[in-house]
Amino acid sequence: MDFFQQQDQARRNTIWLVVLLALAIASLIAITTLLAAVLVYYFQFQTGTHHQVAAFEQSSSIFTAAASALSWQLLGYITLAVGAVVALGSLYKLVQLGRGGRAVAEAMGGRLLNINTRDASERRILNVVEEMAIASGTPVPPVYLIEDDSINAFAAGYQSRDAVIGITRGCIQLLNRDELQGVIAHEFSHVLHGDMRLNIRLVGLLHGILVIGLIGYFLMRSAGYGRLSSSRRSNNTAGLFFLGLALMIIGYAGTFFGNIIKAAVSRQREFLADASAVQFTRNPLGIGGALKKIGGYSYGSLLSVPAAAEFSHMYFGQGVKTALGSMMATHPPLQQRIARIDPNWDGQFPAVAAAQPAPEQPQAASAFAAGAAAAAPVSALASIGNPGPAHMVAAQKILTELPAALTQAAHDPFSARALVYSLLLSPQAGVRQRQTQRLRDKAHPAVFRLLQTLAAQVATLDDRLRLPLLELTIPALKVLSEPQYEVFKHNLVALIRADDSVDLFEWSLYRIVVNNTESKQLSGARTDLKASVEECRLLLSCMAKVGHEQPQRAQQAFNHGAAQMGLENVTLLSGQSVKLQQLDRALEQLARLKPLQKPLLLKGLAGCITHDGKVKAAEAELFRAIADSLDCPVPPLLPDQQLV
Repeated sequence: MDFFQQQDQARRNTIWLVVLLALAIASLIAITTLLAAVLVYYFQFQTGTHHQVAAFEQSSSIFTAAASALSWQLLGYITLAVGAVVALGSLYKLVQLGRGGRAVAEAMGGRLLNINTRDASERRILNVVEEMAIASGTPVPPVYLIEDDSINAFAAGYQSRDAVIGITRGCIQLLNRDELQGVIAHEFSHVLHGDMRLNIRLVGLLHGILVIGLIGYFLMRSAGYGRLSSSRRSNNTAGLFFLGLALMIIGYAGTFFGNIIKAAVSRQREFLADASAVQFTRNPLGIGGALKKIGGYSYGSLLSVPAAAEFSHMYFGQGVKTALGSMMATHPPLQQRIARIDPNWDGQFPAVAAAQPAPEQPQAASAFAAGAAAAAPVSALASIGNPGPAHMVAAQKILTELPAALTQAAHDPFSARALVYSLLLSPQAGVRQRQTQRLRDKAHPAVFRLLQTLAAQVATLDDRLRLPLLELTIPALKVLSEPQYEVFKHNLVALIRADDSVDLFEWSLYRIVVNNTESKQLSGARTDLKASVEECRLLLSCMAKVGHEQPQRAQQAFNHGAAQMGLENVTLLSGQSVKLQQLDRALEQLARLKPLQKPLLLKGLAGCITHDGKVKAAEAELFRAIADSLDCPVPPLLPDQQLV
């Protein structure tokens, strides 16, 4: 199953999950209604006339008697009340988690790792995450460290742009580099396959059900205080106590069944993530070794942080103990996971000593490289959301080729801004002078000084290294304060418009920065290509012109791309320039494409690019920016690899 099918499946899973939980809520409403009827009849019996008491005594059962107290009006009130409580409770939790992965990591007590850290184990995990991000074509996520001795990790967020990686101290100290690669590849699978959004929604929905139980708990406490403060036990106080008890039982029973649903969904996604990690790294010894160490370690993967249970389905390994064993476990048994990865495993777990940093194992790394070299190449379009070991090797090579001074500068918020500004400086002396003057007047003085130091080295950078360098700056740009970011963004626009025109590299850079540093919410219903013909025509026209200088060749490339998209009777746009706002509006529309419609759009663009048998750096950058805006992660283009 490819990336786009996975995204579509994730969306369908979310719908089915909502349906299942809606059925659970409906059953809660039914039980609550019955209990309310019993309580209503109980009060009528306690305060009723002799005739009502006689009627009660003649009833065959209390439930038959209670049924007489039911009315459609009562049922309506209870339905509204229970629905409102669940909805408000879920909304409250989802608002709490509205910042995406950062909110989850902070709730877990995570500390954002300094991307310029000098700690060897922290530096190693940051390097592994950067490699994985570049290899998969996703923005580099921030990494949060959980000060816990267990071996565990998680990926959290709504989309790749707000994703974070959380990892425990035990994980970075006890696993070697290959094992860390396996764990991080597993977590990136959750990022690429749409699991993160589903996981956060699960947290919100289950919290809404739990609120019913919390209300019952507070009603019981109120009734208890009422008995202590009163010289007599009133019927109202007793009724309040039993109502609270009933609600608490209902709420926690609903949460119990909700957790069973959560566990069932999570276990299947864990198997997929394990398989994806092996496919990604071509090294089953990596993730297999990490799982074996969990089995042989005294702390295992169990987390001691207070919020561990709430996010139990997000972890690499089972994070909390369960009362009912495998039925409530959010992860498959370790033995079963390891056997799928390593069929020749002897069933023995290695003894793991605590607080001993794991040594490097170059032999495993060599095996990984050999496996990567032997892997059959696939097209760039097929590798979207489905990177292979060759992409890992390519990412490592890119990071090696980037000058060390620029890589280090990308990790600091001040120098990261200077790097992005440097990428936009024009080779034309007059335009460059206006750009420099703008930055001298408007940029932070420290940023401007760094720009003067870095600009010359950035100017000599190989074109194919420009986007990877930009990607490395994303975590540093994300920590800018709102005023700092606004100044940075205004300066970007001013640099782009300094020559009164916008070339497509400038637009691509701007889109990648904005798309990965700003949160956005899609509005409106899902659409398809036939409803977005003009937007497709605009993107195809831009792609055809950037890659083909001769009008006739541009027209041929355009026609080929349109045919790949299945569009008829569309023509190449005339004119030389396209406004930035037009491209932005087109992408806003196309971002709402149904998951299985996006590959058609990208296939058409790729066909337009490769029509002449060549892929220019400007075409690859534009393709990457468009795909990035559509939340389709494009791994680096490999040597001799075809786009389609």
